[in-house]
Amino acid sequence: MAQARLRGVVALDGPSGTGKSTVSKKLAAALGATYLDTGAMYRAVTLAVLRAGVDPTDAAAVTRVARAAELGMGTDPLAPAVRLDRADAEPEIRGPEVTAAVSAVSAVPEVRELLVAMQRELIGEAIEEPGGMVVEGRDIGTVVVPDAGLKVYLTASADARAARRTAQDASDGRESDLRSTHADVQRRDALDSGRAVAPLRQAEDAVEVDTTDLDIAGVLEQLTKLVESRGLLGGAA
Repeated sequence: MAQARLRGVVALDGPSGTGKSTVSKKLAAALGATYLDTGAMYRAVTLAVLRAGVDPTDAAAVTRVARAAELGMGTDPLAPAVRLDRADAEPEIRGPEVTAAVSAVSAVPEVRELLVAMQRELIGEAIEEPGGMVVEGRDIGTVVVPDAGLKVYLTASADARAARRTAQDASDGRESDLRSTHADVQRRDALDSGRAVAPLRQAEDAVEVDTTDLDIAGVLEQLTKLVESRGLLGGAA
């Protein structure tokens, strides 16, 4: 029997620490779809800004760096990749320096315009065959793909998100502690929700899924049911 495959776009938005990356990759893999981590693109530009010695709050300088940077995104959910100027940018884009500066870089309108255009191009290529793509970020359902077949807004308590981030950092060999991570989660929430361009918010037609008390399997079960209910599954290619 042919395995059902995703057709169209699933947009997964929400703040950090809600499990977006983990469940997005697993959902894409389970449904034979491609995957795009838009947050990694902003992190890669932020890394380029830091390498250039540019102040992340200097919009003009940040824009110049962003336009000169060469980004490459792998869309295989089993082996996603981020390349900056033809070199692997993982795990450097996940480090504390990038995390501290990414909200400022992401708030620059010209940076968002540039990366949204790139994201739409990658999404268009993914669904042309036709195919499917799971796209995660903070403005996917509201800005990048407002006509996505399914929009989901993942949320969780600040305590739960901080605990997950701390555990992930430890797993990846990065130093962190729960108190500072909790403060950083709240700081990023405020910055991402308060920026003038494409702020973090739930699309009016998005389905909210609270992951506070759900494990990965529980979240995936809910998302799979939502995909099925929207008629986004087709036969194997």
